[in-house]
Amino acid sequence: MTIDFRRLKPEDRHELRELLYSAERQGCEYSFANLYLWGCQQTAMVEGWLAIFSHFAGRSVYMYPVGQGDPRPVIDTLMADARERGIPFRLYGMTEQEAEQMDKLYPGRFHFGKNRDSFDYVYEIGRLAELKGKKLQQKRNHVNRFLRENPDWRVQPIGEETLEICRDFTAEWYRQHALEHPHMDFKLEQVALDRAFRNFHGLGMEGLLLYAGDRAAAMTMGCRLGEDTWDVNFENADSAIEGAYPMINREYARYIREKHPEIRLLNREDDMGIPGLRKAKESYYPDFLLKKYTAVLLESYEED
Repeated sequence: MTIDFRRLKPEDRHELRELLYSAERQGCEYSFANLYLWGCQQTAMVEGWLAIFSHFAGRSVYMYPVGQGDPRPVIDTLMADARERGIPFRLYGMTEQEAEQMDKLYPGRFHFGKNRDSFDYVYEIGRLAELKGKKLQQKRNHVNRFLRENPDWRVQPIGEETLEICRDFTAEWYRQHALEHPHMDFKLEQVALDRAFRNFHGLGMEGLLLYAGDRAAAMTMGCRLGEDTWDVNFENADSAIEGAYPMINREYARYIREKHPEIRLLNREDDMGIPGLRKAKESYYPDFLLKKYTAVLLESYEED
């Protein structure tokens, strides 16, 4: 009998928040907002653990379950569920420690791999808020140029009065990028962003809108990922405005640090294997890359 998974609703956030925080996992896949926003992801409580069944980019996979104690009962149940559905059993989103544990619990039964494209970039919030040090000199230069050329700049927290401005700004951003990068498909990202706008408060999102004078120059949105970690879900800036990207990055770090002093880390998510995005995230010199592992049951292993 298959597990009765169901789609998440924004109001489920309060029920699942403490469970997700207690996992001590900083991977962006386990942000409640991302579970709701991206693709078709469903959840169920199985053996006292949160099980996640994800349908994304034409593939159905299971996320490593969230809970405490011995994971074997829930993993055994998930493997049975995959057999019932007639699909390969794949577990995504594991830390290195979880992959090692899985190998010990099921010796020789899984193929383990890691995907560099899925590694999260994690930064100490103070470094992004202050941009100190030789390595970040170029970022400071860009910010200073923005300040010189836009003396009447300002930021405004995203709320009811600014959501429509953010919608218009990002719609134009995607229109321009679709013209400049016709080989890229932004549809999934646009759907996720639209869901975020429509459920901004229900998902516990917080964001900033950056102005250069009266002109919207950049916007960013994120949410809490753990007790001391904040997830930056979206960031868009007008590349024609010099320094808009590093400026919104700096101001958002300062905003979160002031409003949530317990936050120590910013997770700026993965680069999806996009060269330009990888270069941009590496240019901030992350404090660490959060590695993600995948386990594929050998009996159902298929080469991609």
